[in-house]
Amino acid sequence: MKLLVIEDDQTTADYITRGLAAEGHGVDWLGSGRDALTQAMSQSYDVLVVDRMLPDLDGLSLVKALRAAKVSTPAIFLTAMGGLDDRIEGLSSGGDDYLVKPFALGELSARIAALGRRLPLSDEAETVLRAADLEMDVLRRTVTRAGQRIELLPREFALLEHLLRRKGRVQTRTMLLEAVWDIHFDPQTNVVETHVSRLRAKVDKPFDRDLIVTVRGAGYKIED
Repeated sequence: MKLLVIEDDQTTADYITRGLAAEGHGVDWLGSGRDALTQAMSQSYDVLVVDRMLPDLDGLSLVKALRAAKVSTPAIFLTAMGGLDDRIEGLSSGGDDYLVKPFALGELSARIAALGRRLPLSDEAETVLRAADLEMDVLRRTVTRAGQRIELLPREFALLEHLLRRKGRVQTRTMLLEAVWDIHFDPQTNVVETHVSRLRAKVDKPFDRDLIVTVRGAGYKIED
């Protein structure tokens, strides 16, 4: 996954970024809450790891500002403030999880993986999904673009639905394998790339503009 770690303590930041990068994640690091706010609003991340106590813009205010700007990237707070009221305040501010320092890197990694797979219930409840002139009716199992019917095989339909439900968010190869194929290990095949290519041939190639975007070194996403 593509992660943004927002932590002003250099030692802690090095520990987190090196550990997560060793697991294959793409990790950016910032020590400033204000810089992180700008970056999280302009770039796509799968999960934000946010220190609560930042020197210029604290973690709670950072996440509140992102939610007010309609940025729904999952966020996990890291903090030494472990009281019940502290955790409630963190979750109420728009955080999705709360991990108290000191913590084990393995637990942080597991929580990040869980957040990366999570969708808001409201998104899951949507039955008509759209991006630009592309429309999918999940109940009728139909896909159209610019009014033209597109016939998809079941796995192609599932792949497109997954991307549409996460419109604008990069989906890594691992995330697609888990969500669409229910594969929780790397089978060392090009099944994802093959299906993305087939989907593009039907959804993008006959039309003026590509909606399925390759994010080099990260994965795929659909944009309006």
